[in-house]
Amino acid sequence: MPCFTADIPVVLFAYARPAHLARTLACLRGEGIPLLYVYSDGPRTPVQSEVVDTVRRLVRDIDWCPVEIVERDENLGLGRSIRSGVGEVLQQHEAAIVFEDDLICVPGTYRYLGTALQHYHDCPQVMSVAGWTHPRVNPQPDATQPYFDGRACCWVWGTWRRAWQGMERDALSLMRACVARGDDPARYGADLPAMAEVEASRNIWAVRWIFHHQLQRGLCVRPPWSLVDHLGFDEQATNARGADVWANPPLRACPPLPKEWPAPVEHPNCARLWQAACVPTVTPAVSRSWWRRIQRMCDLTFKGA
Repeated sequence: MPCFTADIPVVLFAYARPAHLARTLACLRGEGIPLLYVYSDGPRTPVQSEVVDTVRRLVRDIDWCPVEIVERDENLGLGRSIRSGVGEVLQQHEAAIVFEDDLICVPGTYRYLGTALQHYHDCPQVMSVAGWTHPRVNPQPDATQPYFDGRACCWVWGTWRRAWQGMERDALSLMRACVARGDDPARYGADLPAMAEVEASRNIWAVRWIFHHQLQRGLCVRPPWSLVDHLGFDEQATNARGADVWANPPLRACPPLPKEWPAPVEHPNCARLWQAACVPTVTPAVSRSWWRRIQRMCDLTFKGA
């Protein structure tokens, strides 16, 4: 199958981890990327100015592909930075692939995801492609074909302009709409309602993307095994600290491109696997309180509509 990735840029978000960023850039260097956008967030405090400057020197030294650099004066934080940056790029391009500065990939990842983006471009049910999966949530561990998941991904992923529309709504609003329709907000993990609650205070973004998929009944294409690993399970992490339970086995070579890409049907075991992997960490009394709060939020939202 030919590769159709010539017009799909990569968008890279960087902050203050130059050692991690250097490894990410080393992976991307050999991927044949036609255009790289780099969003460098501003320092959160004056103390971090020096390390942010180090990150920016690394980015300015890129000479292996065309690069557009956006150096933020202020610190937007992860959530605001990704939402605004992806939105800006998708105003100029039909599709994009997104990396963060603590993610590495195997050779061929860009080609695999870019070809998936091209193949499903006109399939509205497919809202994103992903480079990451994990044995805990992979419903077909012995397969060689990609599969479809109802939970979106935030660790090396791609999407289209059409699918990003609607991301101005916050996670709580999207979750309320799902609940009002009769959906279980914990269908893809008991972590999601709590994450929606703290989206603004923690300045995170992925839970919004996940509920955006769920509300649209959209699908994410995942590879048969992970093409991506996360470097950020350390003391420098801002959003993945202590999450080593999600560290992947050693990465394998990129799977071959499918001769025939599968039809967009969610694997029937995906939701069950996410529920088992993301178990509640609260007491039954607190769980009941969560449900009462969700119902109240829906009542307030839709009675006034």
